[in-house]
Amino acid sequence: MNDTGKAALGGMEGNLAALLGYIIWVVALISVIMEKENRFVKFHAIQSLLLHAAAAIVFVCLVIILMILSVALAMAGMGALGGILWLLYMVVVLGYIGALVYSAIKAYNGEQLKLPVIGNMAENWTK
Repeated sequence: MNDTGKAALGGMEGNLAALLGYIIWVVALISVIMEKENRFVKFHAIQSLLLHAAAAIVFVCLVIILMILSVALAMAGMGALGGILWLLYMVVVLGYIGALVYSAIKAYNGEQLKLPVIGNMAENWTK
């Protein structure tokens, strides 16, 4: 396990602060504001916030698109296909939860896992 040091957040271990930042986004936000020295905690906090924000944007867009498609399919007499589209939404939600859990576990193990796209952004903002 890497040396993750102490976090500014209550003096807890860095890996625990990073884990909690993925599970509870408010902890990540507080870590971004308070953390001045521990780059490990700050990286994971920023990456967590970016993951939560990206998921929120994707979820809202998907809901709007799926509602429009569901209504259009229902009007065309193919309402059953609308249910299949909502299953797609659930797959995206499970992917989001999976990314959170996987990232939290890696952070707790002291690893700096970089998620695609947002990992590079988090790394740049940590410097």
